[in-house]
Amino acid sequence: MAQGEPALVLSDTDSAEGLEEVEPSFSGISENNACYTLKPQQRFIAHEVNENQRSIEEICICCGSFQIHTQHPLFHGGICTPCTENFLETFFLYDEDGFQAFCTICCSGKTLLMCDDPTCNRCYCLECLDVLVSPGTAEKVKATNTWLCFMCLPLSSHGFLKRKKRWRAKLKCFYDQESNHLEIYQPLAAWERKPINVLSLFDNITMEMKNLGFLGSSLGDGRLTYLGDVTNALRTDVKEWGPFDFIFGSTPPVGNSYEHPPAWYFYQYHRILQYGKPPESSQRPFFWMFVDNLVLEKEDRETASRFFKVHRKSSPSPDFFFFTSCLLSV
Repeated sequence: MAQGEPALVLSDTDSAEGLEEVEPSFSGISENNACYTLKPQQRFIAHEVNENQRSIEEICICCGSFQIHTQHPLFHGGICTPCTENFLETFFLYDEDGFQAFCTICCSGKTLLMCDDPTCNRCYCLECLDVLVSPGTAEKVKATNTWLCFMCLPLSSHGFLKRKKRWRAKLKCFYDQESNHLEIYQPLAAWERKPINVLSLFDNITMEMKNLGFLGSSLGDGRLTYLGDVTNALRTDVKEWGPFDFIFGSTPPVGNSYEHPPAWYFYQYHRILQYGKPPESSQRPFFWMFVDNLVLEKEDRETASRFFKVHRKSSPSPDFFFFTSCLLSV
């Protein structure tokens, strides 16, 4: 679609009836990386469906694998085990601008195109557009001034990309079924709850824990141990102070003076966390959280994600991000 031409918006049925034209305005582009490389097997999806007559439900639409684990929750097509795990972990991650951090379809992607509907926060990678809709779609979208995405457009079918009916219910069912391997602790009645033992590193959160009701006589006087400097803390020390139910740590807030480089706080927290967390075979509930007060560099944040084996999560406040073992809705 050439620059300046009106964008086509298709009707909310499975037919092309009711085409509308809207005046264009530039569509948003989020570039995680300027490089554009197809996933190794994804490029062959069209060949497998058109030439080999393979059903799209037998192909992972995220990467092109034939090793199908289940079905994609939003669009018709399969999804393999690694892509399922990636979807579960990243689908609800958002960038500072409020848009999804990764592609709505594959939950990865390097350059993302953002939907221009003001009520939508979804993004799509160039790879998925060119493979699942049609070759050249990404360039057409970039040349379109107003672009409504495949979850907003009325027409549900675009090339191989076919939006499911009742996709919200299917997305919930997908998370309910595929998240059952996560450790979810059953809630306890008030009289069954025991005092909590907290280790707080670099920031004393005693008042916050009291305000949340985790410390105080109502819960049997839980205990919080605060350490501002852990340079000389050994594994034997942590074992002696514990066992802990919750280990918290953070970088210093922006504007505060601190004695060490920002990354030092992350590395030291991770070291103490290894000393204080229970073995994987333990059935004892345990939680941890590390807060980055926007002082870690991009490389350090990526390193933290690898060490913690989770992506950082956005907070309701723009003042910090955090890594955690908890399943939180923010």
